[in-house]
Amino acid sequence: MNPRERLQTALNHREPDRVPIDLGATPVTSISAVAYARLKRYLGIDDEPVRVADILLQLAEVEEPVRRRFGVDVVGLPVLEPLPGVRNTRWKPWRLPDGTPALISADFEPEVTPRGDLLIRAADSSVSHWMAAGTYHFVPKEAPLARASREDLERWMPPRISDEELDFLHRAARRLYEETDYALFGWFGGSLFEGAQFARGWVQWMRDLKHDPGFAAALVEKLYQAARENLERYLDAVGEYVDVVGFGDDFGTQQGLQISPDLYRRLFQPYHRELYGLVHARTRARVFLHSCGAIHDLIPDLIEAGVDILNPVQTSAAKMEPERLKREFGDRLVFWGGACDPQGALSRGTPEEVAAEVRRRLEIFAPGGGYIFAPIHDLQHDVPPENIVAMYDAALRFRLSV
Repeated sequence: MNPRERLQTALNHREPDRVPIDLGATPVTSISAVAYARLKRYLGIDDEPVRVADILLQLAEVEEPVRRRFGVDVVGLPVLEPLPGVRNTRWKPWRLPDGTPALISADFEPEVTPRGDLLIRAADSSVSHWMAAGTYHFVPKEAPLARASREDLERWMPPRISDEELDFLHRAARRLYEETDYALFGWFGGSLFEGAQFARGWVQWMRDLKHDPGFAAALVEKLYQAARENLERYLDAVGEYVDVVGFGDDFGTQQGLQISPDLYRRLFQPYHRELYGLVHARTRARVFLHSCGAIHDLIPDLIEAGVDILNPVQTSAAKMEPERLKREFGDRLVFWGGACDPQGALSRGTPEEVAAEVRRRLEIFAPGGGYIFAPIHDLQHDVPPENIVAMYDAALRFRLSV
């Protein structure tokens, strides 16, 4: 099988010749630029500086030699503007947090504080994101609607995808589809719950849900309308080429849901059903949802809304045991991730322990198809390169018993 056929077979809940493998196709299955630089040195392919493709998460651009080494089957569409006004078309020298030389967009000019923090300012001069000295990625800082009134909300415009970005995506998707046999992943995003969290700030958003449900509903409606408009144009640009369209909405914590299933059904599911249904109606692509944490009790509602693929499969969270997920949902849901626990063996164990855990996970998830091999979220800066190699080599060696 070629990579595209392998992924499609697994998505159709049939067993391919081996499990399809992902590294770097999405912003939630990729690798820290720091970890990637160490990995390249370990593999002996440290020929070019690492490119920081995702500025906020400080994720690396995974290159073809690494894809070939790990048997990667799916690639993501590149992004023209990882930040407003910042393009991944020209590169300049950059230092990763551990001092490793790298490359980053020549347009990226963060503000540097006296203590070494990096600040990204929005158009209104507020600090939208910051990376504290000694840390490894940016985090949200000042929510744009933190103190907004209903009138402010009515005037606020969520971001729209530019014509230039869409043209860039279209050309990249067509080239990858026609010139390679990789399966193609298009990351759309389209967050509603998480989008509201970032717009209002996490604490204020939870207060809204409890004490000002009218404001909360109006904000979600506005986010949905923008997502719908963006998605229609996005599918026009890349829908004929991609195998998977990715959405993100984190509903879980380590121990449970952030909101009740009932609130999800009332406030979010109708909009999700519309967005995911649009993908199904207009393309052959499957709907991928990234939702971290203990979301077991929400999975039936997500399936009903139109989710085909669940990521990151955070098996260390409550009620997210691999055996349970496969038993209860494996006939209706594709699992993308869950390969090895980043809170345990992957970052702290030996290569032998990593390989053993991967084999156990594959013995659970791989039978009957419906599984794509990937880490549980991005590989972080503290994952040793020998453990990354052990994880992917174990996947390449794995075969189902006949």
